[in-house]
Amino acid sequence: MHIIKLFRYALVCSAIATFTGSVHAQEKLATFAGGCFWCMEAPFEKLEGVHSVISGFSGGASKNPTYNDVASGKTTHLEVVQIQFDDSVISYQKLLEFYWHQINPTDNKGSFVDRGAQYRPAIFVHNEKQRKLAQHSIRFYGETGRFASKINLPIIDYVAFYAAPDYHQDYFKTHPTGYYRYRKGSGRDQYLDKIWGKDRKSAPKFAHKKIAAYQKPTTDQLKKILSPLQYSVTQQKSTEPAYSNDYWNNKRDGIYVDVVSGQALFSSTHQYYSGTGWPSFYQAISNQAVAQYADNSMLMRRTALRSSLAESHLGHLFNDGPDPTGLRFCINSASLRFVPKASMKKQGYGDHLSLFDH
Repeated sequence: MHIIKLFRYALVCSAIATFTGSVHAQEKLATFAGGCFWCMEAPFEKLEGVHSVISGFSGGASKNPTYNDVASGKTTHLEVVQIQFDDSVISYQKLLEFYWHQINPTDNKGSFVDRGAQYRPAIFVHNEKQRKLAQHSIRFYGETGRFASKINLPIIDYVAFYAAPDYHQDYFKTHPTGYYRYRKGSGRDQYLDKIWGKDRKSAPKFAHKKIAAYQKPTTDQLKKILSPLQYSVTQQKSTEPAYSNDYWNNKRDGIYVDVVSGQALFSSTHQYYSGTGWPSFYQAISNQAVAQYADNSMLMRRTALRSSLAESHLGHLFNDGPDPTGLRFCINSASLRFVPKASMKKQGYGDHLSLFDH
């Protein structure tokens, strides 16, 4: 089974390199180091859009290293996982965010019980866009105050990958007893639970505790709560006029929340002037707060956006935004309520004030 897995991986990688511009152009690679590759492989394999996760080695000068050479520190390779994914289903940014929830980014001398440079965490980047996203993630998590020690996570140019022997592939499936005994004994899960708590499984960057048990109002209730324009936009997927809406040119510090649920969605720290006439952001406060879905209306194929709690229609996502993400979240003002920075704590959004700590 594992030989077939490796063979399929090799075929896909070849297709990516050979058929640029075809359907295979959606297939991408991500390479992450985070200590023992058994424990890195299992979580990523469960993600929708991930086609394969291969344990192996990267970062060293020697070709075709053996497992024993890497494990003993005789090479400069790191244990890594290489992920082949469909970026029309799951983005590199989402994989990167999920990666942070698997590692100790402050330890550059190993990972958990495994000590040595070969087990240290690192992000291997395949292109400039991955580099910018990785750099942004390090800045972002460094500013949250979540980690007691300074983040020490290198970004390394990807050069080559060498798959580990078949015995190490899908170890969590082939040796479940040994895998779970090792994982528990390594201290990895204990550390991740301590750092992320309830956020660990869902991996939100921020969680608004007061709306965790949110229940969406009924249609009749919504019609009483919302203005006709707000109802039309959030519930019927309408689009408000450009340049004639509340926040297209807003320059105040604060966050934008779902007008229906109050869920925190966007921050003024990520807002920019796009020249489109609608408020635009290069990222959401959390990938979990804003869901994406296909919109084939008006004879176009677009990516529509909605809030994850109330499922309010927000706007659309485009790939013409600025660095560091290259994305443009084009949002209807009618789907948002602006909370000024000075009022955030009073209104229950104090958890998000760290967005402005720079």
